[in-house]
Amino acid sequence: MFEYIKGKLDYISPEYIVVDNGGVGYQIHTPNPFAFTKQMGFEIQIFTLHYVREDVMALYGFQSREEKALFIRLLNVTGIGPKGALAILASGEPQQVVQAIENEDEVFLVKFPGVGKKTARQMILDLKGKLQDIVPDFFPNLFSEEAVVEDVSSEFDEAVLALKALGYSEKELKKITPELKKEKLTTDQYIKKALQKLLR
Repeated sequence: MFEYIKGKLDYISPEYIVVDNGGVGYQIHTPNPFAFTKQMGFEIQIFTLHYVREDVMALYGFQSREEKALFIRLLNVTGIGPKGALAILASGEPQQVVQAIENEDEVFLVKFPGVGKKTARQMILDLKGKLQDIVPDFFPNLFSEEAVVEDVSSEFDEAVLALKALGYSEKELKKITPELKKEKLTTDQYIKKALQKLLR
């Protein structure tokens, strides 16, 4: 409903901030309200999600679109509600959360409030390999071990993103990428060649 709200930061509490826009104070729940302390009294832009359920209607706010997108993905995991998703974003670096999911690191994930072994396993099952549309801009250095030593073309990068969008995991793709990198192809050719190898 609201993509973002711009206004003067009027109040900070442990659970939410209040943004004054045109004389209306919007109560916005954020992962860490005190991250906005230095902006008190100044105009801010906060990316929002209007959350509506039978028993609750609330605004959740984030400092970036990518953080908002990660919050929405976490809400789609069985066993994680808005409070739990905010806690995950507040307690740890988002990059660490994504890495833990991709590496199936349950020990790291259960450190978050309200996340037990069952929920951690569900996060991995639901989100692994599906955060690549958030990762490139938000976490440019994630999954880049090979990219540091090799000059990889943008066509190759686009092909890898397309394959991930099709549902292939990082682990599956790592098995075939070294061979593919030896050739200079178009994005479409990379995808076709990769699919041939993956479907063998």
